[in-house]
Amino acid sequence: MSLGFYFDQSRCTGCRVCQIACKDRQGLEVAGPIPRRVTTFESGTFPNARLYHLSVGCNHCDSPACVANCPTGAMYQDESGVVLHDDEVCIGCRTCVNSCPYGAPQYVEDQNLIVKCDSCKALRDGDLNPVCVDACMMRALDFGEVDDLVAKYGTDLVSELPALGTAETNPNIRIKAKEPASETSFKEVVL
Repeated sequence: MSLGFYFDQSRCTGCRVCQIACKDRQGLEVAGPIPRRVTTFESGTFPNARLYHLSVGCNHCDSPACVANCPTGAMYQDESGVVLHDDEVCIGCRTCVNSCPYGAPQYVEDQNLIVKCDSCKALRDGDLNPVCVDACMMRALDFGEVDDLVAKYGTDLVSELPALGTAETNPNIRIKAKEPASETSFKEVVL
């Protein structure tokens, strides 16, 4: 069983409500760490330039580099495969930050602490959704068993995009990608 996120890029408007809900839930009132990030990209050239958004938290990979490289075991996978972080065991070395190809673990300097998406484990334990899923007005996000997400949303989903990058970590994210997101020539834009 692998748990992960589904993201429908065709529905995302880039509003960043998922990002704000995640920061709020984690009590991150400082600038810097953003466990769920919405990034906007541009591809093509005039008159065929197009924008698309990418909403990414932790991909809860099957073979997470952050877990493999954590020297203390602070970064670990629970029995469901979700990647979690134990603040009590963390020494703030940032090896997980440097290991993750997706930028999921992030360092909060004033607390000497790592933060990351935990898929709202405490909420899920109470049979609730992650806050990003419920906050999304466009219903572009979902979370669950990856096989169930594929059965629900289709087999044309991808787990890698040029803007997301590729890694040998087997990310548990499934994306209904917009056509411009498959282009290898793109640049990040700030709206």
